[in-house]
Amino acid sequence: MRRLKLPALARSITLLVSVGAPCLAHAADLLPPLPPEPLPPPVEIGGGWYLRGDVGVGAVDIGKAKTKLLRGNLPDGYAYDQLGAGDQFFAGGGVGYGFGFFRGDVTAEYRGGTKLYAVDRFNGFFPDGTRGIGVNKYDGKLSSVLVMANGYIDLGTWHGVTPFVGGGVGYAYHTISNFSDVGAGTALGGFGTAPDKHSGSFAWAAHAGLAYSVTPNVQLELAYRYLNMGQAKTGNVACINDPGCSLASYSFKDITSQDVKIGMRWLLGGVGVAALPPLAPSYEPAPLVRKY
Repeated sequence: MRRLKLPALARSITLLVSVGAPCLAHAADLLPPLPPEPLPPPVEIGGGWYLRGDVGVGAVDIGKAKTKLLRGNLPDGYAYDQLGAGDQFFAGGGVGYGFGFFRGDVTAEYRGGTKLYAVDRFNGFFPDGTRGIGVNKYDGKLSSVLVMANGYIDLGTWHGVTPFVGGGVGYAYHTISNFSDVGAGTALGGFGTAPDKHSGSFAWAAHAGLAYSVTPNVQLELAYRYLNMGQAKTGNVACINDPGCSLASYSFKDITSQDVKIGMRWLLGGVGVAALPPLAPSYEPAPLVRKY
């Protein structure tokens, strides 16, 4: 009796497997396809590079001046009474790179339209031998080419506005032209001119301003800059009506400018999506095959 039950149990298991196998195969065919591979990371074009352009005006000041004679000595009581310069207009551009809250750029600008003037005095004698004061009034034109390397720190952004501070160092290439010397007092009748003179000097600057994002790739700047352009020199002044006078040259030192400028920055960076991988073929389940 027990031997009869074992074959019957085996036949029952075989029947269940034969009936359930097609269902299991069909369920396997209905499994969802594998998820597609993730997209490749975007490729950054241009990085943090930017171009910039600036225009502005500066109030120029002269700290001190020095007179150098090629022959003879300075007269008794020689001193400067006045030193100064007019406003200076400038325009320039540059290229820079930014990462995070720090950015730096290299700029070049032309500065021109500045009237340079000075007045000195000294103890002298009139033609009749009486003592008096001699005066020389100097006039010229100062123009400069300025090359700077600058660094800035952005202090955060609120409603598209980013305040920043910074500093820079560089080189100022000066030209003093149309320089003349007119005498008065005991120097009345004296007149001299100097040829144009080119000279260079170390320069440094401190910056502060606001940047506004006009578009994601264009920023407008309104900035203040304190600029120290070092010194500039004149050519040798030759007296027109007195060939025997002492030839003199002049150095104007601590040339500073309080600049207000408007700038525009064009951000070259952008994001381009890499090419998509080929699409996987559409999934089609295998035909259902039943075996009996």
